[in-house]
Amino acid sequence: MISAISTTFIAFAPEKRSSSIKSFSQGTLQMARSALDEVTDTGAFNRTPSTFRNFISNDPSSQFPAESGRYHLYISYACPWASRCFAYVNIKGLQKAISVTSVKPIWGRTKDADDHMGWVFPSSSTEEVGADPDLLNGTRNIRELYELASTNYSGKYTVPVLWDKKLKTIVSNESSEIIRMLNTEFNDIAENASLDLYPPHLQSQIDEVNEWVYDGINNGVYKCGFATKQGAYDEAVAKLYEALDKCEEILSKQRYLCGNTLTEADIRLFVTLIRFDEVYVVHFKCNKKQLHEYPNLFNYTKDIFQIPGMSSTVNMEHIKRHYYGSHPSINRYGIIPVGPSIDFSTPHERDRFST
Repeated sequence: MISAISTTFIAFAPEKRSSSIKSFSQGTLQMARSALDEVTDTGAFNRTPSTFRNFISNDPSSQFPAESGRYHLYISYACPWASRCFAYVNIKGLQKAISVTSVKPIWGRTKDADDHMGWVFPSSSTEEVGADPDLLNGTRNIRELYELASTNYSGKYTVPVLWDKKLKTIVSNESSEIIRMLNTEFNDIAENASLDLYPPHLQSQIDEVNEWVYDGINNGVYKCGFATKQGAYDEAVAKLYEALDKCEEILSKQRYLCGNTLTEADIRLFVTLIRFDEVYVVHFKCNKKQLHEYPNLFNYTKDIFQIPGMSSTVNMEHIKRHYYGSHPSINRYGIIPVGPSIDFSTPHERDRFST
């Protein structure tokens, strides 16, 4: 994806995100696309990179300085990538500094001129519980927000979107980089500035864990669910359960992925685990073994859910309605399974590990 303002900073190992507009031949109209279209000839889901990759800095002279009230975060409660950014706003204590708007859970038509389905805002604050209209920019959907930021944008219309109210553009739509900004650059105004989820002495370990967790689990469930050929699915599901088994083993010996200190790696894994039994087991065919069959992973998920500020980022109704209602190629009739309705507020006993 290409930013309206030139990219000033590309940090960390960028995660693969997807491109949503494709020119089928020179001179033809570009077609708006979604993640459901990103499948290779082998039937494998292939997520391509994000493109708005600017970086907010605590340097007042930077293009995007960290200022209270300047930035707005557009999210979907259903989206794990957006949810981890929202989690950072909450646990870092940035609710007063960064405003947040959530879209409706089920995709809708974004433009009369084509059939693209994507994230849309409700028309009023009473239309959809947990979602609000775009009072900041007055757009009807996330697609219009991207078009407002760039007249020649060529990518998917994804959330999260970190918006600059002053320059009226998208700072970033790459969640892995947004959470790094929120972790450090707003510490002068964060209410929980002492919390460092990417401490220097653990950074190499966190990066290593992030790499295999992203490939096998975060993106792995999508590679299972969006696969269109048996071989691609078989490969993805084998890698998924290999990674889950590895996590279970690690968490049998320590409270968190990188020791007994909560880090970025845990927040990134959590957003997938919280959706696993409710959505991915059924909708994405990840049913070899359910989360609650992993004693350490299951209690670990409850442990993180119970961190102050985390539970409010989980709207299971939005999560289930989005997945089961927005992918007709997977779930033609949009039927939402009734269960399993897991209570993540029950005791987890993870505090048996020393901190």
